[in-house]
Amino acid sequence: MQFRDSINFLSKVNPRKAVNAAAVLSSFYLSRWTRRPIQWGVPFNVSIEPTTTCNLGCPECPSGLKSFTRPTGNMEYDFYRRMVDEIGGQLLYLYFYFQGEPYLHPRFLDLVRYAADRKIYTVTSTNAHFLTERKAKETVASGLDRILISIDGTTQDTYEQYRVGGSLAKVIEGTKNLVKARNDAGSRTPHIIFQYLVVRPNEHQIDDVMRLAKEIGVDEVKLKTAQVYDYQHGNDLIPTLDRYSRYAQKPDGTYRIKNELLNHCWKLWHSCVITWDGRIVPCCFDKDAQYQLGDLNTKSFHEIWESDLYRSFRSRILKGRAEIDICTNCSEGTQVWA
Repeated sequence: MQFRDSINFLSKVNPRKAVNAAAVLSSFYLSRWTRRPIQWGVPFNVSIEPTTTCNLGCPECPSGLKSFTRPTGNMEYDFYRRMVDEIGGQLLYLYFYFQGEPYLHPRFLDLVRYAADRKIYTVTSTNAHFLTERKAKETVASGLDRILISIDGTTQDTYEQYRVGGSLAKVIEGTKNLVKARNDAGSRTPHIIFQYLVVRPNEHQIDDVMRLAKEIGVDEVKLKTAQVYDYQHGNDLIPTLDRYSRYAQKPDGTYRIKNELLNHCWKLWHSCVITWDGRIVPCCFDKDAQYQLGDLNTKSFHEIWESDLYRSFRSRILKGRAEIDICTNCSEGTQVWA
């Protein structure tokens, strides 16, 4: 199934996109070597935020906690089209998620269809509570290439310890609806993934979620490590299984991030995040848009991407990521392809 997904992705790559990706990759490695912010090309991986609204109350999520200090709302369709028209020609991936539940955007699948019609590989992440039979059929028809379904437990008691206010039964029903809709349409897309955020309350059900995915017909299971904000003195969400934890306990009993905080970040060269109202932020760790690098309502994407402000932020990354608070709890930096 993963092979089929890879072939689908490659079918959307053209020479212009390939050349741009090569330029971006080259400039990243040259920047690491020279310690100067050299940037060639434009990002080939962009995340957009259809909405900040969510139906759940997950404990490590600003949407769930309703704790944003920035404005909240839904991305306007006309604004979205103008944005895709400007940046879509060199995009390899368009991710429809940042904060919020994408299916709560009233025209979410119209957003997907507009990008899919332009041969952009489209991805979303959902809690699957809104995948009714009708919505599942519409999802398949939209041309969505990949969907990550959050399923952080195989019993309701375990699932709701992180997905507060959620229903595991709805997740399973929605997934079954999507598998059936895809099969009925004779479609190869979307590639369906169960994303399992491994935390202490659910780490004992990893084998169970693998079996459940196979029973339903899900294509792949991704085990994801969890970001925890208050980790220094321990946290009930930190797994006991070391391989699934971003944090390690020190001799004094406190915790540290496992990864060494290296002074480079691939994300600042190949990707960016665009909030629902058109603000560009460096990456998905800037959940409250503290480090705004531009506003698409007042400037073009290329003006922002090549601006002194963006160049300055890349320079800061190369000199000392430890001085940037969104970087200090980040798993990026030890490898290029994250």
